[in-house]
Amino acid sequence: MLSELLRRNEVLGWTAIGHGVLFLIALALTQIDGRQLAGINIWIKPMKFAISIALYTATFAWIYHHASASGGAKALVSWVIAGTLLWESLCIFLQAGRGVGSHFNFGTLFDGFIFTSMGVMILINMLAAGVGAWHCWQTAPTIGLKPAYLWGIRLGMLLFVLAGLEGGLMAARLQHAVGVPDGGPGLRILNWSTEGGDLRAAHFVGMHALQALPLLGYCVGSVWAVWGAAAGWAGVTAWLLLRALAGRPFPG
Repeated sequence: MLSELLRRNEVLGWTAIGHGVLFLIALALTQIDGRQLAGINIWIKPMKFAISIALYTATFAWIYHHASASGGAKALVSWVIAGTLLWESLCIFLQAGRGVGSHFNFGTLFDGFIFTSMGVMILINMLAAGVGAWHCWQTAPTIGLKPAYLWGIRLGMLLFVLAGLEGGLMAARLQHAVGVPDGGPGLRILNWSTEGGDLRAAHFVGMHALQALPLLGYCVGSVWAVWGAAAGWAGVTAWLLLRALAGRPFPG
């Protein structure tokens, strides 16, 4: 699997593998370093981001291989995604090591620079992912993929990009909780607020359409089933977003 991943997209493949290693490092640090921030171990956030980025880049590498864009265009998209995510991870691990928050932190000029730079990098990342999604939408079914799988790739990438851009709402609000301060009681590991709304729920669910819809399309033969699943996925994501904006916790 790893050999095939690297054959399909070496840049994003190594990015995924590297973040898998970072996940294991952060996991080990949770057992070594007992410091806490906002009620949870300081290394939980780097751990979650590392595994999320590993899954994102591995999936993108696997399915972007099918896009009928030029080699140069695909390489540019891949390098931009890899570079911006590397900066994101560097900032998150650095701030965790310093014992301070990486997001919404303007406590010092340096902290403000870190958070602002992360926002810029993620915006560039999502623009690059949007270009990749456009390449997949331009891919004709004549390349040999069954139509349901191709539509799973197209719709999965579309919902992923839209849910990714929803992260800008959290940045604009300078917090992810709604109706309560960040850092209160939350779900185990995910830490989504159990007392107020939390914008991370919709962000999380929407972005994982990148894995779910292509996998569904690969396993089934019906394009309509993929479209129905995509509509349902988008509906659940929108419902979670509206619920969070109304200050209602997940899942209660």
